[in-house]
Amino acid sequence: MSIKIECLLECANHLGEGPVWDVEEGRLYWVDGTGRRVDKPAVWRMDPKTGKVENWMVDKDVGAMALRKDGNAVMALADGFYFFDFDTGKYELITEIEADKPRTRLNDGKCDRRGRFFAGGMDDKEELKICGLWRLDPDLSVTMVDDGIICSNGPCWSPDDKTFYFADTFQEEFWAYDYDIENGTLSNKRFFASTKDDEGVADGSTIDEEGYLWNAQVIGGDLVRYAPDGSVDRRIGMPVKNLTSVNFGGENMDTLYVTSMARVSHPAVHDRFIVEAKPQYLAGALFAVTGLGIRGGPEPRFAG
Repeated sequence: MSIKIECLLECANHLGEGPVWDVEEGRLYWVDGTGRRVDKPAVWRMDPKTGKVENWMVDKDVGAMALRKDGNAVMALADGFYFFDFDTGKYELITEIEADKPRTRLNDGKCDRRGRFFAGGMDDKEELKICGLWRLDPDLSVTMVDDGIICSNGPCWSPDDKTFYFADTFQEEFWAYDYDIENGTLSNKRFFASTKDDEGVADGSTIDEEGYLWNAQVIGGDLVRYAPDGSVDRRIGMPVKNLTSVNFGGENMDTLYVTSMARVSHPAVHDRFIVEAKPQYLAGALFAVTGLGIRGGPEPRFAG
């Protein structure tokens, strides 16, 4: 089977992020992280079988979302962790994060297989190492597990739960950590891979069942598959440059869903983003990549 890249939805997300496949309902969720800045919905849900699309407005920037074991979702919004109710569209504060740092906001996040929700911060100007990586436990306690971060992205775990992967987009590195699944703790932080020689930089990631890491490279427009030793296994060029995140889903967990960004004006102080008058064609769309011959695993739910 040859690889097929399909645009599923021309949603023009300002900053599409964080696709999550719901294996129980067969639906895909994702967020538009800064959609509220241009009066667009922040939370999206699609049934690929019927094509039905639903969305919800949120008046804060959204970094990440994970489904909860008993329904609804947990979210990393700009200023903290929240619960989200799909029936009412309302969100409820769990705890604020870095309230004393107005230029930081929570960004990418995922749950481990014990139902802990990890999310890291980013400097909105993408310049200073002033952010932390946080763990929200099922009892709703919060712990900072790393710091010195410019822009958190791509948290994910090896299939055996022994390795945690994480990228700092604008330090242009991925790191691997030893992971203690019993306690949710990180140790032995080490270099995994770099994007310093690439056109793009790291954004959202996922792990396939073979233990390889898939990353969406923003700016460059490549999907990159990294082997467990950090070497590049393959690259797939996508129709748009500003890819943002990836997740496996579909009936056989062999469809790679890819989000992207339509935003043309960036608050960053660096000049990595091309100055554009309007979005690239299909920028901000939702894509599906099939024919990879590779499967992923279900995304864990938050246990709280």
